[in-house]
Amino acid sequence: MVGRFFGCWEIGFSDKIELLWQMKKWLFSFGVLFLTYNHVHAQSIEQKLKSATEKLLSDAQMKNASLGFYVADGETGEKLYDYNGDVGLSPASTQKIFTSIASYDLLGQDFKFSTVIGYNGTIEGGVLKGDLIIKGFGDPTLGSWRYKGFKPEDVHNKIRQSLKSNGIRAIDGNVIVDDGAYALQPMPGGWPWNDMGNYYGAPCWGFNWLENQYDITFRPGKKIGEETSIAKISEDLPGVTIINQTTTAESGSGDQSSILLPPYGTTGIITGTLPLGKNTTASGSIPNPPLLFVNQLKHWLESDTIYTTGYFTCTNQLVIQKKNVPVIKKSLDTLFSPSMDDMMYYFLQRSINLYGESFVKAIGWKKAERGETAYGVGIVRNFWEGKGVAKNALKMIDGSGLSPQNYDAASSEVKALLYAKKQAWFDGFYKALPIYNNTKMKSGTISMCKAFTGYQKASNGKQYVFSIIINNYNGAHDAIVNKMYQVLNVLK
Repeated sequence: MVGRFFGCWEIGFSDKIELLWQMKKWLFSFGVLFLTYNHVHAQSIEQKLKSATEKLLSDAQMKNASLGFYVADGETGEKLYDYNGDVGLSPASTQKIFTSIASYDLLGQDFKFSTVIGYNGTIEGGVLKGDLIIKGFGDPTLGSWRYKGFKPEDVHNKIRQSLKSNGIRAIDGNVIVDDGAYALQPMPGGWPWNDMGNYYGAPCWGFNWLENQYDITFRPGKKIGEETSIAKISEDLPGVTIINQTTTAESGSGDQSSILLPPYGTTGIITGTLPLGKNTTASGSIPNPPLLFVNQLKHWLESDTIYTTGYFTCTNQLVIQKKNVPVIKKSLDTLFSPSMDDMMYYFLQRSINLYGESFVKAIGWKKAERGETAYGVGIVRNFWEGKGVAKNALKMIDGSGLSPQNYDAASSEVKALLYAKKQAWFDGFYKALPIYNNTKMKSGTISMCKAFTGYQKASNGKQYVFSIIINNYNGAHDAIVNKMYQVLNVLK
């Protein structure tokens, strides 16, 4: 038999050759179609992004604005769309991704801030003959209400137990809160004056307390235009006088107050309006957290009947008064902060600026025992330069993004997020990112600036990494946000 069985048919040799040729042509055509489909699909994403961007740019809110927008393939890192992606713009809190990622690498995922309880002198017969010193190293979580086991009563219990376990019932000496590990000037350069007294403008000190935040509850007037009154201040700020100049606005107008009180300030002025109808609570930045903790510590020791003969103070007061600063000779105990993952969650989810400033100072301290913003930021910028982010594409002034003098490029943010995906600690970082518009991304907001950067998994499984930054838009914040969402929805 000339023919042989091939598949389900018995065919001749020439027919077999013809069939193989037809199959080859079919496979070639299928390959071309497959590649063409992928090319067209990729083009369609680019074209959709381009159309959405052009629509955004034509909007009246963008008449005087600047836009930077960059999208990359989340798997390969290939650039998919770029509109002014290399232009430096004020990123607001999206800059936090540079601080957080660098902190994971430079400090380590197992990093914790520490606070040391120690003394100089000797312990004899239950009496500490010397100074009790509690030295901070910038822990932003000490006394924070966000974590179990770190609230003020927990800190009190740890200090009390430390003294008890070492047999200390009295102190024949001074009690000092040492905030000297970090620079005397706690404020980063470039922070606006009208941000400094508000809770989001709380800088990092060598010793932080209660996230350096206090609350003021206002009682509105009986009608619009009347002065408000202060019903309660959560903390007794040592040596500070508060002048309230706020007035009552229409119901539902929200908290439009602003607290003007810089570090070491003794007079705080509150301006703006508060809504009619019910009490409103605003939050401010404690002007001297170490000194506030001094008062708290004095109260605790008195309640625990730990007798003292000397004075209570903190290092910044001794430096200002040009007095000698005692140092710890022996350690009693060390208090540690929550884990890096836990802190990073609140840093990114709640966008707590204090945490960013604490991280960059901790980086400076670890490198050369220099707890200074500028030094720590310099290390972070060098780190990113080593990862391919040009220094001109990342001009950091602080660790949080609050300063309007910060500039970075959308493409730089995407590079940072792509780098993070490859790291062993990525799960903790990814979990810390908030969700907006059903997208895992960090937001940024300062005056007339809005930004988003993050990760998007499309309905077809495609992964994207993006950054979009707008500076100097017109009109309402919520309106520009919704228009930015429309652009980012193309990636879904």
